[in-house]
Amino acid sequence: MDDKIKTPCNKNAQQGVKNVMKYLAEISGDRIVTGQHTQTMKMEELHHIREITGREPALLGFELLSYSPNINYLDTDDECMTEVTDNFGTLRRAWEWADRKGLITFTWHWFSPLGGRSKSFFTVNTGFDADKAVIDGTPENTALLSDMDTIAGYLRPFCDKGVPILWRPFHEGEGKWFWWGAKGADALKKLYRIMYRRFTEMHRLDNLIWVWNATEKEFYPGDDVVDIISRDMYPEKHCHTAQTEMYNNMLKITPQPKIVLIGETGTLPDPQAVHNEKTGWASYMTWSREFCLSEEYTTSEMLRAVYSSPYAVTKESLPELY
Repeated sequence: MDDKIKTPCNKNAQQGVKNVMKYLAEISGDRIVTGQHTQTMKMEELHHIREITGREPALLGFELLSYSPNINYLDTDDECMTEVTDNFGTLRRAWEWADRKGLITFTWHWFSPLGGRSKSFFTVNTGFDADKAVIDGTPENTALLSDMDTIAGYLRPFCDKGVPILWRPFHEGEGKWFWWGAKGADALKKLYRIMYRRFTEMHRLDNLIWVWNATEKEFYPGDDVVDIISRDMYPEKHCHTAQTEMYNNMLKITPQPKIVLIGETGTLPDPQAVHNEKTGWASYMTWSREFCLSEEYTTSEMLRAVYSSPYAVTKESLPELY
């Protein structure tokens, strides 16, 4: 195995970061880590998986949308406010999972740092300009850095306790639907590198595992700031395969070998197929709500089959990595 694949891009990375990357690199092509996104205090998805399978995912995803500093509470709608209020306080659930030594990943639907209404992480709801945000001294840049510093404050205690976080910022950046992707590849790469420098050099967040989440090579910010590459996918309902073609396409992003994850999925991949085809997905994370809580995308029978597979890493079979 190429040692570079498990070497963090941050030379000051904590031991927990090194342990997680080493583990993910070693299981790739043989087993896959089970994962589930949650975004409420109730964590309905986790309870559902426990009830159906008798097991738990090894990786839990947590949402930071309500921690965005610039939510416009005066110009919003019921759907947005329900999502925000349901998300309040969920970092407490992340701490509880950390106490149990589970793997953690964070998703941040980042409400526009300046201006916008309702769910202003969507481009359609804000005029926030990513091109201006990457220019030092502009109002957009000042707001951008202020938001980053606020979120760094929430991440700081995890760093102080040595809890590694799979950090997946600017997700689905190759699309135009989020403000961070609306101005294209150059702006997105600059946004990512600004955050990387600020979090590693200024805030010393040495517990972060930097996960890039886009499917196009032109958007890739560089091997020096990326630990892991990932993509989101929503295959046809009940389509449980290894998704080998999508995996092979991800390998084209960079010539430097990288650990590869499924950042989000609507249907569960088949661990047996992953093993048989030697497809190198190290983990997956099923999205929340109907993607987990109903049988619309994955039946209960398939959910049990995945969680009982010898090629699926659940919480019960996950070694202690930090």
